[in-house]
Amino acid sequence: MEEIEVPKPILMPISGKEQKCVGNIFSCSFNAREKKLICVTSGNSYLGSFIVKELLAHGYLVRVTIQHPAEFEDVKDLLGVEDLNLLESVVVTKMEDLQSLCDAFRGCHAVFHTSSFIDPHGISGYSVFLETEVARTVMEACAKAAYIKRCVFTSSLLASIWRNENIDGIIDDSCWSSEEICRENKLWLALGKTKAEKVAWMKAKELKVNLVTVCPGLLMAPTFPNSHIQTSIPYLKGGQMMLQQGCLAIAEVEKVAKAHVSVYEGMNCGASGRYLCFDGVVRRQQEAIELEKGLKMTGFLLGERHVVLSEEDEEEIPIKISNSKLAALLNKINQRLPCKT
Repeated sequence: MEEIEVPKPILMPISGKEQKCVGNIFSCSFNAREKKLICVTSGNSYLGSFIVKELLAHGYLVRVTIQHPAEFEDVKDLLGVEDLNLLESVVVTKMEDLQSLCDAFRGCHAVFHTSSFIDPHGISGYSVFLETEVARTVMEACAKAAYIKRCVFTSSLLASIWRNENIDGIIDDSCWSSEEICRENKLWLALGKTKAEKVAWMKAKELKVNLVTVCPGLLMAPTFPNSHIQTSIPYLKGGQMMLQQGCLAIAEVEKVAKAHVSVYEGMNCGASGRYLCFDGVVRRQQEAIELEKGLKMTGFLLGERHVVLSEEDEEEIPIKISNSKLAALLNKINQRLPCKT
């Protein structure tokens, strides 16, 4: 990975105008207090860009961080000109550097940390250390620099589902993946997400940061864009076992972004803790085949088993995972009821 020395965040002008200065951008301005300023890390990621769009649609002022100047082009492509022009700023930030993050978070009412260190092939443990250390640094920066100490942290369903086989029952927000099982099976993404989320909770409690975590399933888009497939490979390592155990859950990226913003707004009336987030669970062989085809990963989930059974002959795999906590929160928000859950 190419390293770029960035001593402090650099303003990437949105409209090509140079009149904005770094010192003014990162002060807690009156305008930022009037219209809540939110910082979204890794806004060039697929999920990050959808969260940015959702925040803009809700009327928030949004600042986006990227890790390299070249990633600004990705932000432009993902957001489009109209949404790009609504951003407060796009800044280059070293995610592992505390001062760099403090500069990026200064004046913000909340931080959405989407965390996008992805090992495209799912065969290396290099991202585990990065995920964990960045989670720690993000919490410290939230405590030091944010106008209001709030963080919505994107974890993963993988941080909950890899448990010992002798543990029975439905997987919910109280469940954590076994780090030992993740290491034994070389499930590096699951291990990284588990360790990072645990560190985030530890630092949040220590530093009194108001934290919620959203744990989405396998992120999907209606058209299976090629740029998104690379994130599916590490997630689906161990996919056959997930399928057999009834916890291969999928989540539309747009709905996941909406859930992030809903959980954030729910914090105003007591929403807290972890939220498992998914639309459905793959329960039939035909569903698995369609998923493999869409992701161009034939055989990844079913192996050599390609004898297609009729719906009458095939038994549905029992669902072993629950998103009832998030569903209850969204229902209360939709009905404008007190949303503590």
